[in-house]
Amino acid sequence: MADDLDQYLSAVLIGGLEPGAIVLADYDPAWRARYDREAATISEALGDRVRRVEHIGSTAVPGLAAKPIIDILVVVQDSSQEAAYIPALEGAGYVLRVREPGFHEHRMLRTPARDVHVHVYSTGSPEIDRQLRFRDRLRTSEADRLEYARTKRDLASRDWKSMQYCAEAKTAVIERIMARGDCAAAVMTGPRVRAGASAAARPWRHSLGRRASWQGWSHGPRPARARGATHGRRGQRS
Repeated sequence: MADDLDQYLSAVLIGGLEPGAIVLADYDPAWRARYDREAATISEALGDRVRRVEHIGSTAVPGLAAKPIIDILVVVQDSSQEAAYIPALEGAGYVLRVREPGFHEHRMLRTPARDVHVHVYSTGSPEIDRQLRFRDRLRTSEADRLEYARTKRDLASRDWKSMQYCAEAKTAVIERIMARGDCAAAVMTGPRVRAGASAAARPWRHSLGRRASWQGWSHGPRPARARGATHGRRGQRS
């Protein structure tokens, strides 16, 4: 499994793995203000090409400890058409980091300081609803928020090859939380996997954005194989 994940990451990450300690911070109200500034920058850069901008990931949940990385969900008409939006985002200072053609054509850009991750999806992607449902569940359920926080702190205390490996380890707790309440519908309708892939061919599931902060990855199972990534830009979700 580790070899498979290495192969997948080498295909979708622009710039390769980035080893480093996972550092969590207590919730900071300033994260909301930072999101507001970045959302305004993104909206100005994309104009009418942007369909939706949302604060996602752990920094979007008051009271939840998080890596101090702001995860932002951006919806465009067709995220596979990079020429329609990536040059504009690069002009605003973001760098392409992730290209996932096999996972809802997900793209992730980030600031050079790596403290903001911009996750781009196409209009109608089921991943949009999954991300928002998970965020809203953590915002409204103290029990789920505490369970998630305990898991995050435990995992952050361990050594990891990269942030993505730590994110993958949050699979079980994310799936438990997503299976509860209103999130259950998103679990059934929004798998993060290539259309037609069998359950056995889903070796990776993530945590939010996410973010895969990201937080490492975004919700849901990863495709068994990635189509080759060609060129790239900057990256990652808290």
